[in-house]
Amino acid sequence: MQVSFITPSKAQKIITENVREHRLQLNLTQEGLAQRSGVPLPTLRRFEQQGLISLESFLKVCMVLGNLDDIVKATAIKQEPFSSIDDVLSAETTPKRKRGRRK
Repeated sequence: MQVSFITPSKAQKIITENVREHRLQLNLTQEGLAQRSGVPLPTLRRFEQQGLISLESFLKVCMVLGNLDDIVKATAIKQEPFSSIDDVLSAETTPKRKRGRRK
């Protein structure tokens, strides 16, 4: 597991700034983005000002901005390279977990 040196609030601020900058690069107003994405204008304004938005609305905005695939890829499980044939064979027989372990 990789340790992150960025806080969730800092990440939220950076993401908000990146989305706003991307909207401006595409020469879209907030109204235009709201109309194209189906996200209500007050919701979009609240996102750009405070970073608050539902996941569904965020994904709609990302779809219009053209980076929805990047968001999906960013959440994909990264495969570690195999170091031996034993690793390959054990990976094929290990079932996928459907629940977390109890603590």
